Amino acid sequence: MNAEQGFHSLFNGKNLDGWVGNKQSYKVENGVIVVDPKGGGSGGNLMTEQEYGDFTLRFEFQLTPGANNGLGIHAPLEGDAAYLGKEIQILDNTAEKYANLKNYQYHGSVYGIIPAQRGYLNPVGEWNKEEVIVSGSKIKVILNGTAIVDGDMKEASKKGTMDGYDHPGLKRTSGHIGFLGHGDVVRFRNIRIKS
Repeated sequence: MNAEQGFHSLFNGKNLDGWVGNKQSYKVENGVIVVDPKGGGSGGNLMTEQEYGDFTLRFEFQLTPGANNGLGIHAPLEGDAAYLGKEIQILDNTAEKYANLKNYQYHGSVYGIIPAQRGYLNPVGEWNKEEVIVSGSKIKVILNGTAIVDGDMKEASKKGTMDGYDHPGLKRTSGHIGFLGHGDVVRFRNIRIKS
């Protein structure tokens, strides 16, 4: 059986059809989505038009030194997706400026809720492959073939979240998927999903 069976592409490689949000900062160049902070709006968010509940998402990303972005899931179109939805961190873990982050802020972590294992990102500038599997409150993040998160968001937050903040998004079971820019150049390609 083809490992890609049942997946459909969220990005056609040519334009941002099917996406909504900051199309000034998110551009398509040479078949990849590039976050260009000079485009206006310091990065901002680019979301799928459609909403998704349980899914498997696969994509590739390329970081620049010190880059910070995020993958929003179950997110509304407005407001801070990290709290009103859930955010899976996309980050250059090796950057000096991030040496003292909390463990739930590093790449692949469900922000504020479940920390990811570190040490599986390819060197900055190389492409990484990531797979995010969401089933109910269970989430698995596989980076370059290694599961760096395998947890249950409800269980992990039942005695309170790690960051001590309210995350109303934990109650959401569906929403938009998107990239959450922080004013850094990051590239994405080969984005596909299976509901």
